[in-house]
Amino acid sequence: MLNIFQSLSKTIHLSLVLAILLFIGLFFAGGNWAFDQLFWSWLFRYFHVLAGIMWIGLLWYLNFVQIPNMPKIPDEQKPAIGKVIAPAVLFWFRWAAFATILTGLIVAYLNGYAHEAMTLGIGTGGGKYTAIGIGMWLGLIMAYNVWFIIWPNQKKALGIVEAQPEEKAKSAKTAMITSRINTLLSLPMLLSMVMAQNLY
Repeated sequence: MLNIFQSLSKTIHLSLVLAILLFIGLFFAGGNWAFDQLFWSWLFRYFHVLAGIMWIGLLWYLNFVQIPNMPKIPDEQKPAIGKVIAPAVLFWFRWAAFATILTGLIVAYLNGYAHEAMTLGIGTGGGKYTAIGIGMWLGLIMAYNVWFIIWPNQKKALGIVEAQPEEKAKSAKTAMITSRINTLLSLPMLLSMVMAQNLY
């Protein structure tokens, strides 16, 4: 049994099996469930939450752990972060952002409020649509930052693409500031999403 926990792959596969078994038990226990719009909406919301946890978790890891502690790491050890850890973090970070946005838009479409949310509820009574729309727009801004500002600049800063030393330093600063902007937007974005689901 201990062997399972020594492998991330085995741990995730076991977690998936447990989740599927739990789903089957809960899904069929009610007796009234069907593979209808409600089911697909729930399933994509689940994927949306999973991707969002990965995305915001890595954003907070970068801002609360990696960036503040980099000056404390001896210079000879920094390549381990820059060549191994950071590229892996940024891979999961950017694809989690993409998956969060994609699944969120699918949920909005399936639940019939995509247009109302994207227009912030203007002309449709506001409230829930305004709240979820603010969350969606903040998420889109953050995902744009990830893919079109943070990632291109990190590629230069980490040496994934060629850049002069002064350009690397400038790119690292741009990526860090943009990451901080995303951290700034993360709490209002999450607040808007939760409010839309629970206060209306």
